[in-house]
Amino acid sequence: MITKNNMPGMSFFYSPISNTVPYVTIDPLALYKVVKSTRYRPRTQRLRAISDPVEAAKFKRNNFDYVTPAGEFTNRSDKGLVRPSGLMVFDFDKVKDPPLLKKTLIGDPHFFTVIAFISPSGIGLKWIIRVDLTESTHEEWFTAVANYVEANLQEKVDRSGKDVSRACFLCHDPEVYINPIYLDCTD
Repeated sequence: MITKNNMPGMSFFYSPISNTVPYVTIDPLALYKVVKSTRYRPRTQRLRAISDPVEAAKFKRNNFDYVTPAGEFTNRSDKGLVRPSGLMVFDFDKVKDPPLLKKTLIGDPHFFTVIAFISPSGIGLKWIIRVDLTESTHEEWFTAVANYVEANLQEKVDRSGKDVSRACFLCHDPEVYINPIYLDCTD
């Protein structure tokens, strides 16, 4: 049973991406609530209206808060990891049908999906899963899952996500998925 006391934690950072000092630790339920809320709707809409990819990337780096799903950090660097969460984020860019990919990944019996949401660009997906770090390292898990997804779903995974301190930009997605066990957590 998931309780507030045993929920995995991740560091939350205010923008810009150059800010490497976390503000607070949040859990998957808090992440779900902020992505579902309207907090990031204006910036998400503005980003999606920018047609120049260079300008869009600059806007995202400077205006979107982010989390480090792999754990809690003193600063956003692999050496700054204080407490691993057992969570891992996978980033898919330029996806033909992000809602279909989200549905497919959530339904895959090989993985425990924690959260999945459409990326800030609107044409990608953020997929956060739970892994057992006693069985393999973060990087080994990342490589194995990425290889599986690419071979079986023919979707390219952004390989820069292998870093334990990988940032995951937050945006507005009213259809964000969270595993129901996190909705039923008790105090």
